Amino acid sequence: MSDVSAEITSYLEHLCHQRQLSSHTLDGYRQDLRHLHALCEQENLALNQVMPNHIRVLISQRHRQGLSSKSLQRLLSSVRGLFHFLAQRGQVSLNPAQGIRPPKGEKKLPHTMDTDQIGQLLNFNPSSTHEIRDLAILELFYSSGLRLSELLGVTLEDLDLEQCWVKVLGKGKKERLAPIGRYALQALQGWLAVRDQFNPADSALFISQNGNRLHPSTIQKRLKQWGIKQGLDGHLHPHLLRHSFASHLLESSGDLRAVQELLGHADISTTQIYTHLDFQHLADVYDKAHPRAKKRND
Repeated sequence: MSDVSAEITSYLEHLCHQRQLSSHTLDGYRQDLRHLHALCEQENLALNQVMPNHIRVLISQRHRQGLSSKSLQRLLSSVRGLFHFLAQRGQVSLNPAQGIRPPKGEKKLPHTMDTDQIGQLLNFNPSSTHEIRDLAILELFYSSGLRLSELLGVTLEDLDLEQCWVKVLGKGKKERLAPIGRYALQALQGWLAVRDQFNPADSALFISQNGNRLHPSTIQKRLKQWGIKQGLDGHLHPHLLRHSFASHLLESSGDLRAVQELLGHADISTTQIYTHLDFQHLADVYDKAHPRAKKRND
């Protein structure tokens, strides 16, 4: 099935050069399509011979192997994209993955920190240049709701401290302006005052001791260490601060569209998970406070 491998490679090159997807996203597509390639080899199929029942077999196999509903959805999206690409080039006549849905899985709500926990995390006086940098990172994550990749991509040119905003490059190479709160502004000013001590190699905002742009794993490790140091239960990670930013903002404002814009979500349905989270909080308050809602064992 060498043709299958060549067609998949051609599609991945299209995603890389034409759609300019990130290396992380491309790795996901490559991993998914590797399973399709294995199925074609197993069944001795060319891609133009793949039928919907073959895709159902693939989904069923991966489901039995423990793949989540979300991952199965991504697999289907990868396969649909491949066949759409081949159909446009006249290499296949139908898209066998069209209309197929993965098994429904349990919808998990994101974990968040409450405002007291956020205060506990950020309540420290930095005593070194590394801690000054870390405080600026933590404050910016929570102040602006940034993804880890977005924060790592910020350069000095992207900051406007007078207007209190930062330009970030989100998913799909979409730019947006994110506001910077006053505490984050103070922390950033503190970091910029000592940043040159790290001998910067370029204009990346956050850099390591050797002057290079920080690696994602370094920030993840530092955040985990700060969670432990500040006495917080659970694993602290960048997306937890983003989730907390969104939840607290929605709880205070009730403006779903504004939160969608601030998070850089292309589809409002992605943002709507925070409405469920907010309702869960209200339901917990109700269960604890209403005399007719209390459970007997309470």
